[in-house]
Amino acid sequence: MKRRLTAREKLHRDQQVKFAKDPQGRAMVIPRPVDVDAAVRKVRRGRLTTIAAIREKLAKDFGTETACPFCTGIFVTIASRAAEEGRAEGRKRITPWWRVVRDNGALNEKFPSAFKLQARMLKAEGHRLDTSRKAPRVVGWERALQKL
Repeated sequence: MKRRLTAREKLHRDQQVKFAKDPQGRAMVIPRPVDVDAAVRKVRRGRLTTIAAIREKLAKDFGTETACPFCTGIFVTIASRAAEEGRAEGRKRITPWWRVVRDNGALNEKFPSAFKLQARMLKAEGHRLDTSRKAPRVVGWERALQKL
């Protein structure tokens, strides 16, 4: 039986960037996991970014109109899990995945430990959370956005 790949193995798998057309006929990049990881690593302490902002950066970097929303979302999750694998191995510098929020400021339930770990990490960086909804949201998240 084949063993499952770790998130770090998925992150660093040898892949090529691909290009396609989105349903509206626009040029779209299908990024590699390492491209998404590199974009997330640019987010500074106390700042935030969104999946949409990451997609805009990738599209600009690769000269297309958009980036695949499906792959970008999956690869952010892979980057988050790979970072936590690194933390478990004692690495000090990991991808700051907790700084990526949904396009409405909500935390991402697909990240490690669902909302709990992301909430704890964001609070440690000085963010406040609104927990009155099913998915907690960062209060004032728009002001904390970092241009990638």
